Amino acid sequence: MPLTDTSLQWIHPARQVRTQQTLERLLDASELLLQDKGFEDIHVSEIALRANTSVASFYRRFRDKNALLYSLHERFALAAMTTADDVLAPNRWVDSSIREILESFLPFLIEVLQSQGELQRAVYRIALSDESMRERSHRLRHYVLSGVSELLLARKSEIGHREPERAVPFALVQAGALLTEWYLTGMKDTSLLPLTDRQIADQIIQSCCSYLITCNAETQDA
Repeated sequence: MPLTDTSLQWIHPARQVRTQQTLERLLDASELLLQDKGFEDIHVSEIALRANTSVASFYRRFRDKNALLYSLHERFALAAMTTADDVLAPNRWVDSSIREILESFLPFLIEVLQSQGELQRAVYRIALSDESMRERSHRLRHYVLSGVSELLLARKSEIGHREPERAVPFALVQAGALLTEWYLTGMKDTSLLPLTDRQIADQIIQSCCSYLITCNAETQDA
């Protein structure tokens, strides 16, 4: 049984012009290899072989593997923003409640994280010490969370919290932090919280809805 609403689809931007085809093949090959192993375990020779090109061709385009990672993340960020524009378009959700939006969007986001897991973990590790990667990651997260926030704030009549403009971003940042901890830092692989993807999505949805919808002045003053 699929985790997500099948109407939500990942969008791949148009491919580059002919002169960039070798670069695209190298990026495609790297993504395929990342389905089976971590970024640190992939060798340049493997990438070149999978891309049907040479190691020399790789180094004409990338000074090292970290440069490749930047390009992979740049392509991912472009696809993610294009997808967000489509998935978070207001007309898609005209008759949907806050809970219904979260019940479709969060499982979809988890499936994206799962399918791009090794890439995202490599980016996360590099971003801890690399400012440019960290800034790009933050811009992407801000772009997506801002889009979700606008959708939820358009439904203020459903929100029980007395400060919706503060509560909605807080709930989403909190959800994003939990997803980062769960899928990028290895918490999922521990026995502390033995939850499936479906269960973690349900728990985050319940947490957000409890905070935003059922929250009232009495609980906020406590």
